[in-house]
Order: sequence, then structure tokens, then C-alpha cells
Amino acid sequence: MKKTAFLNDEWCYWHSTGLYAGILPVGSWVQVPSGASHAESPETKRRLRNLLDVSGLLKQMESLSAEAATDEDLLRIHPQHYLDEFKKVSDAGGGAFGIEAPIGPGSYEIAKLSAGLACAAVEKVYTGEFQNAYSLSRPPGHHCLPDQAMGFCFLANIPVAIERAKAKFGLGKVVVIDWDVHHGNGTQHIYYDRDDVLSISLHQDKCFPPGYSGDTDRGEGKGEGYNINIPLYAGCGHEAYLYAFENIVIPAIDQFKPEMIIVACGYDANGLDPLARMLLHSDSFREMTRLTKQAAEKHCDGKLVIVHEGGYAESYVPFCGLAVVEELTGHKTSVEDPCKDLINEQEQAEAFQNFQKQRIDELTEYFGFK
Repeated sequence: MKKTAFLNDEWCYWHSTGLYAGILPVGSWVQVPSGASHAESPETKRRLRNLLDVSGLLKQMESLSAEAATDEDLLRIHPQHYLDEFKKVSDAGGGAFGIEAPIGPGSYEIAKLSAGLACAAVEKVYTGEFQNAYSLSRPPGHHCLPDQAMGFCFLANIPVAIERAKAKFGLGKVVVIDWDVHHGNGTQHIYYDRDDVLSISLHQDKCFPPGYSGDTDRGEGKGEGYNINIPLYAGCGHEAYLYAFENIVIPAIDQFKPEMIIVACGYDANGLDPLARMLLHSDSFREMTRLTKQAAEKHCDGKLVIVHEGGYAESYVPFCGLAVVEELTGHKTSVEDPCKDLINEQEQAEAFQNFQKQRIDELTEYFGFK
């Protein structure tokens, strides 16, 4: 049995941003064209899947689809009135829905499938069918509030998966690490008053939601201390992220001792992304995955699930994703990243500035890890 499951489904590539993609309604059986104008196009994900295939890495994993999340699954997070409105707009052909969250025809059903992929990944890893898993979920989920679509996200994929595993199998303590360049506000909101899920978000300071940093938002009630935000200044690169990881993220995991680790894996902190201003390259994501995998092996028998979130550079997301999956599987391909040296040169020109390090040191002390 292969140790890594790869969850994906062709329908997820067919989610459309509708009116905002600059396309005409041409029928329900016509795939969204490449080059659609909206940032959240299918191509970053399709190209990642294709690179996994042609590199031979897909053969090292069990490639699976899954059933869509059920109404019961969704209702643990989302109220019925929200789901009804989402379906209504989707059935009507799509349009504006929420904050920066346009949809197209069929987006409701595709979002349920996207959440279902995350649910299956968590279930198959928690029950021991696989050591770890990658869910190529689209649309993403980490910005979605229980009753508010936001930032290309319509269902809270990871919380839906966590709550299903809790209900079905008694899953206990979970760490969610969100290294998407934008703050994981949806996950934070859902678990803000709970102590069974430790939410950690590394994000570009004040990027999205606009103006948000969140370093003093630590949770409330039972959840106080179980929410950690690490806002990093624009321009941070490989060294800054690893410094934050080693000084805050890993100590937090060691202290919490989870039964499972789930990563909200956005690639938009890469140095070529059009929606952010960070300087990560493929080896940055590889190293964060390695450290996370080590923490999972230390605390929860290696139970690690990666759920795809953002990342909008069609030419570069595939190389970052390949690095993550190589680390998950333990299999290195012959693929060479054509952009890593260029981004690394940019980062070296900027260097790991003292003010960046000082910011992380201040956060480390504030969170009690120093």
C-alpha cells in the first residue's frame, strides 16, 4: 500500500468565477477556458496535477476522488440559511456571492465536492489507511466564515473535515497550520473559543483581510491561547519563514501535542505571486513540509494532511506543490525548479532584515516560547 493519498477530482477544475471571469454562459458542459481573467483560475491546480503526473510522482501515491460532503457534514459548520442562499445563487447561474467571492453555475455542488475531498483525506489518514494525504481541493476554504463567503472561499473545507472526523471517529486535538500568504480568518473564527484545535497562521501583515495583522488575537474563553497569528512583513522570504517556524510554530506544536496536523497549504507567498509580496521558493515549501512532517512523526504517528488553498502564479505554483508532495512521499523526482535561483537572488538582495527578525523575536516572546 502506498503511504500517501492524493485526493482530486476533475469537477474541481470546472468551478468558475462566473461573471467575473469575463466569459459568456455557453452551456453546462463546456469547461471554463484557460486564461479566464480572475486570479482564482483552475490552471494553477491543473498544472500542479499535470506536473505530478509527468514527473512520475503521481505513481508514488494512491490517486483517489471522494464523495461530496453531505448536508450533515456542512451543517456542523454552516447554518442552513447560508447553504440555501449559496445553492440559490449557484443554481441561478452564479454571480457575486460574499466578499471577493464570485461563483458560477454548479459552484455549490463543486464546493461540496472540494470539502468532501478534504474530509476523505482526513478520514483516511486518521483511520490509518494512509500515512499522509494531499487534498487538491478547489474552491479553497480558509477564508470562509460559517455564514459568509469570502476571498474565493465558500465552504470551510478544513473545519468541515475536522468536525466530521470528530463526529465519526472521536478525533481529538488537531493543529491547523495555515501558511497561505493571506490570514486564515475563517478557521480562526470557527475555533476561536475552543481548546481542541490549535490554529496557527503565518501571513503577510495587513494583506487580506485588508489591514489585518492579528498578533494579539489569541482566542477567547476555553480557546484563549489556542490561536496564534504570525504576521510577517512584506518582502519576507525563506529565512524569515523558517525562523518563524523553528521559533514559534514547532514549539507550539510540541506544547500542544496533537493527534493530527492539517496544513492549509496556500502557495501565494511565493516570489512570483500576483496577489502578495513575499519571496518564498519551492524549497521554502519543501522545508516547511519537512519540519511539519517531523512534528507529526513526533506527536501523532505521522498523521499529516495537506489541503490546497491559494496560489495564483500559474507558472510557479506547480513547482512549489511538487516540492511539498515530494516531501510527503519521500520520493525526489528529476524536476528542476527554473525559478528558484531567480527568487533566491531577490531574497538575498533583500536579505533577512533585522527589523523582520526583531518582529519574529517579539512574537516569540509574546507567545511564551522565549
